[in-house]
Amino acid sequence: MATIDKTDAQLLETIADLHGIPEGSFNIRKNGKLLARNSDADIEIVSKKDKDGIDIIVRPNVKNKSVHIPVLLTVGDFHDTVYNDFFIGENADVTIIAGCGIHNASCSDAEHDGIHTFHLQKNARVRYVERHYASGGGSGKKVFDPITNIELDEGAQFTMESTQLGGVTYTDRKTYAKIGDRAQLIVKEKILTDAEETAVTDFQVELVGRESRADIVSRSVARGKSKQEFRSDLIGKNSCFGHVECDGILLEGARIISVPQIDAVDPEASLVHEAAVGKIAGEQLMKLMSLGLTEQEAEDAVIQGFLN
Repeated sequence: MATIDKTDAQLLETIADLHGIPEGSFNIRKNGKLLARNSDADIEIVSKKDKDGIDIIVRPNVKNKSVHIPVLLTVGDFHDTVYNDFFIGENADVTIIAGCGIHNASCSDAEHDGIHTFHLQKNARVRYVERHYASGGGSGKKVFDPITNIELDEGAQFTMESTQLGGVTYTDRKTYAKIGDRAQLIVKEKILTDAEETAVTDFQVELVGRESRADIVSRSVARGKSKQEFRSDLIGKNSCFGHVECDGILLEGARIISVPQIDAVDPEASLVHEAAVGKIAGEQLMKLMSLGLTEQEAEDAVIQGFLN
């Protein structure tokens, strides 16, 4: 097991709430190589033989377990791509924490692309926590281009909590999902961009099963000269319910583009989309400033409350 230095520890705390090596099953990757790993009888982690990545196998009926699979990049001029497959057994209920942190102090780019595919069997439940964060004073870019594929069998539930709150130069996040009978997808996305940063998110969700559901909510704040794009394509192919909501706060010279699309193929499909972008209301700032906060502190408090 490799040693974790100060930079590694700071990244692990930010992206995965870890204070050192966790208990249970985990896989920690750094600069394209394995840093530490452990499996147990309930959750097994094995390296792929045909490409760079791992298989995470959760046994049927496993309850109240978690697995950490954080990734760290601490060098420039490096492009890391990893393929991870998650096989979640019938009736299992687990939490998967998959943060990625980049610390790039160089003038060359650092990029991590995680291609994650989830296979949930009947009545399985997963809470998937994905956090992206970047630091380092170098001029090199810090880039994330993740792809998440989700396949939900009958009665399965997948909750995805995706957060990007600092330092990421560019990200293009794609999520694809196929939802079976009485299965449910829940997405809670939070994004903060600043300076010249760009963030793109793209959801393509097929509600193929009877009584399937999808609820996608995105909250974003764009500052400086940053740019955000939100795209969603929700397709109802059966008796189902789907909801997409994108709310953004725009500050300074930033830009937000929202393109929600719904496609009701079946007459029993019920699909809804909402999108709203605006500035912070002046009365909100005045109220907080009357309590003794500076204008900047008041603005930060509103943003914090919005993203929470």
